[in-house]
Amino acid sequence: MSDLVTGEAVPLELRLAKLPSRALGLLLDAAILAVVGFALLLLFSQVAPGVDEALAAALIIAGTVFLLVVIPTTVETLTRGKSVGKAAAGLRVVRDDGGPIRFRHALVRALAGVFADFVLTLGVGAMVCSLLNSRDKRIGDILAGTVVIRERIPSITAPPPVLDPRLAPWAASLELSRLPDQLAMAVRSLLARAPQLAPEVRTRLAVDLATEVAAVVSPPPPPGTPPWAYLAAVLAERRRRDTLRYGGPQPPYGQQQGPYPGPPWSYAGQPGPYAGQQPGPYAGQPGPYAGQPGPYAGQPPYPGPSSYPAESQPFPGPQPPRGPRFTPSPESESPSPEPEPSPEAERPPSRTDGGFAPPA
Repeated sequence: MSDLVTGEAVPLELRLAKLPSRALGLLLDAAILAVVGFALLLLFSQVAPGVDEALAAALIIAGTVFLLVVIPTTVETLTRGKSVGKAAAGLRVVRDDGGPIRFRHALVRALAGVFADFVLTLGVGAMVCSLLNSRDKRIGDILAGTVVIRERIPSITAPPPVLDPRLAPWAASLELSRLPDQLAMAVRSLLARAPQLAPEVRTRLAVDLATEVAAVVSPPPPPGTPPWAYLAAVLAERRRRDTLRYGGPQPPYGQQQGPYPGPPWSYAGQPGPYAGQQPGPYAGQPGPYAGQPGPYAGQPPYPGPSSYPAESQPFPGPQPPRGPRFTPSPESESPSPEPEPSPEAERPPSRTDGGFAPPA
């Protein structure tokens, strides 16, 4: 990923094309140009016997320029940064600010490809420059102010995060204004890729992300909450509030369509930690907070960490609050009696130097 800054100072996160994918696109383009060059060579062989040597040399030079400069420039200009090879590899050439390239950008890239990148240096110039550049640019990209990005990004389809109904009262009180979009996307990606990860890796990533989220989201989760349930509840509540903001349809708050399915990897075709058990540990239970005023009401929301598998244990470490808070204790609500002054404190100061001492 790379941040490209537009002319309006807006950063764009784009996936840059690496050397292997660019080499694949270049080989496809080179194969097509070789076929076109062979056809031009056959045409010149039919015309060359009837012309003098100077005209034949001019035709060869013109054919070479047409093959190596005119065709790449025209194709990339008309397609806004694509060639046949780049289109097959899912690549596109864009400006450094993320906008589409124009004729001058394509012309500079084509000329640099002849004199610096591919033809005269046999590809060594482009390879060395791409390996040394942080954005995998070749010499033509540096001179033209362009960069090659990947257009086709593998997508991960996963159901939206599901909120445990027992966590609904707590989720309604969450303060999510400090949760950055990048961290939320990382949590969403973890929940989507959870079935593909090893259990120990999945647990470690869930604990790390849950600790990060707990540092910017308050209040802390109820005791015994597994990290995956905490992350899913935060994302589900964030999605619910966004849906309310934009006026989209949503189910009644705190009610899910069907029983709670458990961890995200238990309903994606994987056995998960609840294999052979009911779809969710709380299926058919109304929850301990139904009709009660407080979110906790003296009962923990989960039966305890011991009833969960090893990867569903609550994440360790204290949950830092959003800001300093003061909760008065019963002792601090009643004013404490002031200490009685000691006799020494009431005694007027004495003067030993013969001066004036104020009366008591």
